[in-house]
Amino acid sequence: MNIQTQYHYEKKFSDTNEKDLLRIIEEEVGDADPEGTLLYIKETLRSGKTITVGSCKFRAKEDKNDSK
Repeated sequence: MNIQTQYHYEKKFSDTNEKDLLRIIEEEVGDADPEGTLLYIKETLRSGKTITVGSCKFRAKEDKNDSK
């Protein structure tokens, strides 16, 4: 699953690798478990929803090749 992120001050979502996702989550949730939070985010994104953690939004990247 490809995940995109967008901070509240950004206009567009950006592709984000898993290492950076963990860093962002750690910055946003502090002492909470970043890996557990990432698992929760991935589960939520599978249903097609966008989730906000702190000041950052996460969404699954749409694969345009799947529609062909």
